[in-house]
Amino acid sequence: MSNTYPTIHTVGLSGVLVTFAEALDDTANRAALAFRAAVDAQGWDWVQESATSLISAFFRTDLAQHSAADITEQLTDLLATRDWFAAPLPEGRKLWHIPAVFGGDLAPQLDEAAEAAGLSPQDAIAELTSTRMRVITIGFAPGQPYLGTLGEHWNIPRLGTLSPNIPRGALVAAVRQLCLFSNDTPTGWRHVGQTAFHTFRPKADEPFPLSPGDELLFHATTPADYKTISANNADGAGGATWEALP
Repeated sequence: MSNTYPTIHTVGLSGVLVTFAEALDDTANRAALAFRAAVDAQGWDWVQESATSLISAFFRTDLAQHSAADITEQLTDLLATRDWFAAPLPEGRKLWHIPAVFGGDLAPQLDEAAEAAGLSPQDAIAELTSTRMRVITIGFAPGQPYLGTLGEHWNIPRLGTLSPNIPRGALVAAVRQLCLFSNDTPTGWRHVGQTAFHTFRPKADEPFPLSPGDELLFHATTPADYKTISANNADGAGGATWEALP
């Protein structure tokens, strides 16, 4: 662990936040995922719900009913049991294989994103389809994953203006991350790929197919194949398959 992190802070009366870095960092995200799983395994009665963000683990509780000092002591003791920055990721994760169209009319900002990253469009596609992206957090919209992290040259800024509407299943890029959109939405992120994958399936037994810690590998497909996948996508899987990770 660093000299400064992790830190423990209360969040009003609603919970406790354990933070592992100042800014997005791969090892800090891994630490947050591992620590959340470890706390969940303790079965502490004060934990009503847990969640992770990019670099933190949040534990919801009622601090009017439970002592913040006692909770902080428990968390501090657990943090001291190991180097969480070197901890393995939690069990039960999945590796998803998802077809996507990159560039063209379906993803018209790929060339612009590639140029911002100092790459040719072909090299950008090669990186986007060879890098296993981890679900570092889920948020903003139901089931919507933020995926990371790409190489430093992908630390491209957001657009100066909003694109008025990017469709569900869009793969967008900014600040070394990809985001897979749950719904049609305006965005300042660049639209580099398009999938038929639904990250929110309200009628399914499992409405949110992705979980923090899962990994995604995108496979380039043609617009014609995308059209076929979309026409046969009643379950929202969008042609994706998955396998269990060790």
